[in-house]
Amino acid sequence: MSDSCPIGHGGRLTIDLSALRANWRRLAQEARCPETAAVIKADAYGCGIARAAPALWAEGCRTFFVAHLSEALIARAAVPEAAIYVLNGFPPGNAPAYREAGLRPVLGSREEVAEWAAANRREGVTRPAALHVDTGMNRLGLSVPEGLALAGDPVVAEAGIDLLMSHLVSAEVEHDLLTDHQAAEFARVREAYPGIRASLANSSGDFLPSCRADLARPGYALYGGNPRPGRDNPMRPVVRLEAGILQVRAVDAGETAGYNARWTASGPRRLATLSLGYADGFPRASTGRGEAVVGGVRCPFVGNVSMDLIILDVTEAPPEALVRGAPATLIGDGLDLDTVGRNAGTIGYEILTGLGRRYERVYRG
Repeated sequence: MSDSCPIGHGGRLTIDLSALRANWRRLAQEARCPETAAVIKADAYGCGIARAAPALWAEGCRTFFVAHLSEALIARAAVPEAAIYVLNGFPPGNAPAYREAGLRPVLGSREEVAEWAAANRREGVTRPAALHVDTGMNRLGLSVPEGLALAGDPVVAEAGIDLLMSHLVSAEVEHDLLTDHQAAEFARVREAYPGIRASLANSSGDFLPSCRADLARPGYALYGGNPRPGRDNPMRPVVRLEAGILQVRAVDAGETAGYNARWTASGPRRLATLSLGYADGFPRASTGRGEAVVGGVRCPFVGNVSMDLIILDVTEAPPEALVRGAPATLIGDGLDLDTVGRNAGTIGYEILTGLGRRYERVYRG
């Protein structure tokens, strides 16, 4: 159901915090780990750290992951007592800023480990950090041989390493041999760090027994994304995106619509223009394959998605739904995140994290 208030320019993004909390509970049950954290990077995947983090904290989540210091500071203000890990480590010389805010860097190199340990020694207080060992992503982290070699070094204790972690490459792919290899490699490294908690499972990894450890850290699935592509989505939808119809017009066969005249009417059609575009995070690549729901009917995009406007072919929609200010649903009403992502030639993650700042935001639950 659409909110009863008229939709302003830029659209309305409704965020269901009760669904977010329910998804965290479900993922915690699936993970069967002693603790389940929450990944709230990219402004809680577009949902807003300042609102999402307290909602998850109230549900029992005590550990959060972000990517950058800027996000971590927002999270610290939102959940003052939480353990907050910063996935991208820390830039050289930035240890004091992390320590002042009580943040925990995820250390991915010997240099970072040494710098954090040195800061601990200078302060005379051992503040915790995580150690990232790369098991196949080749992006961040120590290699497995480097991780094994570091295990006996006193710098591990000096750096306050309280969590060992790695990042899964393709946990969403069933029976993926790389996932099995990563789990085996991570198990090898875990044995070298007795007494230190371990974390491997992401949203999809929560459903894989081989990836269970001490701490699960789901992200995308918290916000309604499907952690098991090809199967029914076990998560509740969290976001709903609607835009208001600005204008409805009739066109005849042969008329075009949008920039560069990429769409031509094959017969008499009725078009509706929405107050939303790629400046609001709705990809231009949705041109020719995106959809919106108007009056319960899926209506295709026509013409190029432009900066501030999208045109729909609403010929099949009920006439009573085609009035100025009436809602068109771009996420919701059967158009889930993953479908919207596919229609844009991308993934639901990008849709979520790219949601713009011009939306009216409505929080529920």
